[in-house]
Amino acid sequence: MKTNKVTLKSKLKKQQTTIGSWITLAHPAIAEIMANAGFDWLAVDLEHSAIGIREAVNLIRVIDLCGAAPLVRLSSNDSVQIKRVMDAGAHGVIVPMVNSAGDAEKAVDAVYYPPIGRRGVGLARAQGYGPGFAQYLNWLTHEAVVIVQIEHIEAANNLEGILAVEGVDGFIVGPYDLSASLGVAGQFDHPLMKKAMEQIEKIGGGSDKALGIHVVEPQPDELKTKIEQGYRFLAYSVDIRMLDYVCRSGLASVPL
Repeated sequence: MKTNKVTLKSKLKKQQTTIGSWITLAHPAIAEIMANAGFDWLAVDLEHSAIGIREAVNLIRVIDLCGAAPLVRLSSNDSVQIKRVMDAGAHGVIVPMVNSAGDAEKAVDAVYYPPIGRRGVGLARAQGYGPGFAQYLNWLTHEAVVIVQIEHIEAANNLEGILAVEGVDGFIVGPYDLSASLGVAGQFDHPLMKKAMEQIEKIGGGSDKALGIHVVEPQPDELKTKIEQGYRFLAYSVDIRMLDYVCRSGLASVPL
């Protein structure tokens, strides 16, 4: 299995800054453009998009061949879906709504083969369609990435236990869902949201797991601020927001 010179897993272990983005549009050219732009990783979003498994396979292939780490944000903590995207060649998964240590353990079990996990063994792209199985087995053991999403106040309250699960490499805060769980959807400056974020940053910063967040709007200054605050696994915007932002800001600058 092809790997990058410096893998995403090793960067996360060393607490190095990694910047990725979100893909919700299924055209492979979008994945190719974004991967060649220099992102460390790109996440194919199966939760909030119309992308299907067949399209995801092609996006994973393009991202991988362009030298970025292909991740998949799952539609749910589903062991069958995890098996399918990992077999397709994903370097790891981003798991939504992980609210407990038990949820995190379920995800890790689905990524790894026994004796580490419970994933069923099959032959597909990841295993070189058969001849590369031994190589893939070694790669999986040392390089697969599991990122859990912290996007509910229940998860924030259980964060210490979640991060203690062996096999979890880091977490990423979902600010919209977190604020919604507090009854203040989209109000990131609300006192309840600020308190929850302080709690997450304190626990996450004291762990050996990568602290992550999604900077939804394509604002470089906000990205820099989050890096200065200690975030190391950062999602910089999403394809549709970048497209919308560039179009609107470009037109706004032209006098009509």
